[in-house]
Amino acid sequence: MTDSEILLRLAVAALGGLAVGIEREWSARTDGEHSRFGGVRTFLLLGLAGGLGAALAGEAGWVVGALPLAGTMLVVIAAYLVSAWQGTIDATTEVAGVVVVAAGALAGTGRLAVASAVFAGTALVLIEKSAMHRAVERIRSEELAAAARFAVLALVVLPLLPNEPIDWLVGVEPRQLWSMVLLFAGLSFVGYLAQRVAGPARGYSLAGLLGGIVSSTAVTFNFARESRERPESAAALARGALAASVIMPLRVAVLSAVLQAQVAIELLPAVAVPIVLGTGAVVYDLWRQGRNRQSVEAGLLPSNPLRLGAAVQMTAIFAVVLAILSMVRDRFGTQGLLGGAVLLGLTDLDALTFSMNRLAASGTAEALAARVLVVGMLANTLFKAALALALGNARFRWICGIGLGALAALFAAALALLGGSPVA
Repeated sequence: MTDSEILLRLAVAALGGLAVGIEREWSARTDGEHSRFGGVRTFLLLGLAGGLGAALAGEAGWVVGALPLAGTMLVVIAAYLVSAWQGTIDATTEVAGVVVVAAGALAGTGRLAVASAVFAGTALVLIEKSAMHRAVERIRSEELAAAARFAVLALVVLPLLPNEPIDWLVGVEPRQLWSMVLLFAGLSFVGYLAQRVAGPARGYSLAGLLGGIVSSTAVTFNFARESRERPESAAALARGALAASVIMPLRVAVLSAVLQAQVAIELLPAVAVPIVLGTGAVVYDLWRQGRNRQSVEAGLLPSNPLRLGAAVQMTAIFAVVLAILSMVRDRFGTQGLLGGAVLLGLTDLDALTFSMNRLAASGTAEALAARVLVVGMLANTLFKAALALALGNARFRWICGIGLGALAALFAAALALLGGSPVA
């Protein structure tokens, strides 16, 4: 390793420590804590010591390199012990010192990008102290409990479930089924948080937009059932379901652009109008609701943010629907690309998007692939309209019927302009 390379690594280590030190010294003066351990010079030297330790380890072995690292760590520990003896148990500055030494060592080993990211992230966390404290203060006990339960369900239960089809579940994978439970529960939680942040009217629209990135069908299914339980929020829930459907053609177009750009070009005339009109309607709705913003009363929020029981029920119903569609497909088969587009559009539009772009890459005409995708989006929109009409209350059915009917009409017109229905 050349001297210039070593100097570059040490410079990154020292500058990273300097950035954290500037924040610590500024924060100490703002809070009036002039006796706080470490400022600009101390943190610069801590970063430099970490870089020197790693550089020495590379040149003379880890025994020699460990000396400056161990020395600086002992200084930081001693500083905290003195501070704690004086009655100050806040260890933020001392822990930041440990992170700076470790990041400096990373820079000394040549991992400059990682070290720089750690330095920048540490400085950002320290700067955003007040915002983080305010966010924690706003967390309610039921939200914390719901987040903990969701983490257990997603990180502990999900990996333990088998990921192979089971016959008595009609060939459905238990892990896939539980993922649907998490999806529905997560949508309820996101809607709850969005209502708290944005208000009862705008909250469901924001939740629908976020949920539509994953599955607009799941959002429609979830919100339709919830409209019966919360009829006072039926209009907001319907707007959220429509917002999720606006994301659907955008998601298909983006996936196609990534997988096969020519398919996306052929698809653009069909999705441009729905995307522009739908996005404009959602933005206008959010703006209008923002002008008439209401405060979120405690009684307007669900007492159970996750609504896990309802999520399990909805997953069971949704799984039955998928199983019926699967049996129909196995029994009667699919008539060319059109039948496949309709069935996959009902169940898994992303799978249809991947399949058609793969076929286009292997020789299928891009224009034909685009028409098939439009058929899938039309089928998906009609399926969501059927869900809304079957499961939602009267106000939800009325709003979603008009909105999804208009979207379906746009897809039908686009299909006609693209040359009619695809056939085998």
